[in-house]
Amino acid sequence: MSKFNRRDFLKVIGAGGIAAGAGSLWLPLNAQAKTGGRVVVIGGGFGGATCANYIRRFDPSVEVTLIEPKKEFITCPFSNTVLAGIYNMDYITQNYEGLEKNRGVKMVHDTVKSIDPAGKKVTLKGGSSLTYDRLVVSPGISFRWDTIEGASEATAKVMPHAWKAGEQTTLLQKQLQAMKDGGTFIIAVPQKPFRAPPAPYERASLVAYYLSKNKPKSKVLVIDSGDSNEELPVFKAAWEELYPKMIEWVKGSEQGEIHKADAKAMTLTGRSGASYKGDVINLIPTQKAGDIAQSSGLAGKDGWCAVDPETFESKVHKNVHVIGDACIAGDMPKTGHSASSQGKICAAAVVSALRGEKMPSDFTYTESIYSLLEPAYAISSAGVYRLKSGRITRVSGGVSDVDASKKTRVKESKFARGWYKGITTDAFAKS
Repeated sequence: MSKFNRRDFLKVIGAGGIAAGAGSLWLPLNAQAKTGGRVVVIGGGFGGATCANYIRRFDPSVEVTLIEPKKEFITCPFSNTVLAGIYNMDYITQNYEGLEKNRGVKMVHDTVKSIDPAGKKVTLKGGSSLTYDRLVVSPGISFRWDTIEGASEATAKVMPHAWKAGEQTTLLQKQLQAMKDGGTFIIAVPQKPFRAPPAPYERASLVAYYLSKNKPKSKVLVIDSGDSNEELPVFKAAWEELYPKMIEWVKGSEQGEIHKADAKAMTLTGRSGASYKGDVINLIPTQKAGDIAQSSGLAGKDGWCAVDPETFESKVHKNVHVIGDACIAGDMPKTGHSASSQGKICAAAVVSALRGEKMPSDFTYTESIYSLLEPAYAISSAGVYRLKSGRITRVSGGVSDVDASKKTRVKESKFARGWYKGITTDAFAKS
């Protein structure tokens, strides 16, 4: 992206323009006659919450029920700041009061047991069932434990992944705080695709921030099975500036991606035979779409859900849409902002389908992600996407300049906080 275009894009994103790219698509939908119909949304994260919110915004006559087991949503964005002690868990905890009171979304706190696409019915573990005209599935991720020998949900109690924010975040924070000065904190990055590609590097940065203040003899080791990332050169340059000799990055393809974990010995082993011992090990497993996507057949052999990129309707089941981390969305990375952008477009598709109208196609998908490296130092990446030849394709975008000034890094740290406030206010209908 040219500097001029990137500057303009940052003005939009930095100002909290979370709906950027919606364009004129939403206004005609607001102006249409009332429709009615019943929509069930599974999953109350950025994708599901945004979609439920915007369906009601586009057409308040549509009955929307959001199914989410938990009564609060703890965001992965900004969860790394909790590890570093910059913010606490309350800061990244959202509730559903805005969706209920401000949008009239019906909340059901239960777990989906099964989906019956033919009968248009969702069955809950509590025993009840819901029928729908359209179903939106936004289940997030689950883990491929079998890709690493010795890894399991039990292992995660010793080697936390903290890739679903909440208890795992707290556990990893406690381990970091208890680590001896001079210890090694290992972050094992999985193969792509996975949720929030820049987040492991942000985590390394903020862990180093905490260690530099409290345990300065310690070391952070990043074993990167992903190998390449657009933001990585910017992170590496920042590490040399902020945390010289504290963070070491290991290229997985050269020294062996992690294939074995020993929770008792606190070691990881690469396919090349290289062994790494840590005092704290953040083992992030390979990922796939959330459990309900697997059990309902929405996910393919690769673990992800194929969708029509224009409407996010499943290519497996009719009248079922899949958004967020679980779906295959072309060039869009698996981030909270991507899920939110998809949620709005999916909401428009759902309302259009209920009205028997053709979905408008002249819209833009947007995505941005901010990474804090210390409280007043941040970098970012942003993307603009459009449909090209039936695929969501990045048409513009870029990352923070490697040689940006300190003033720019401070400004982006402010943008980061504004972005977080904007996207959570928007997704959870706080106003």
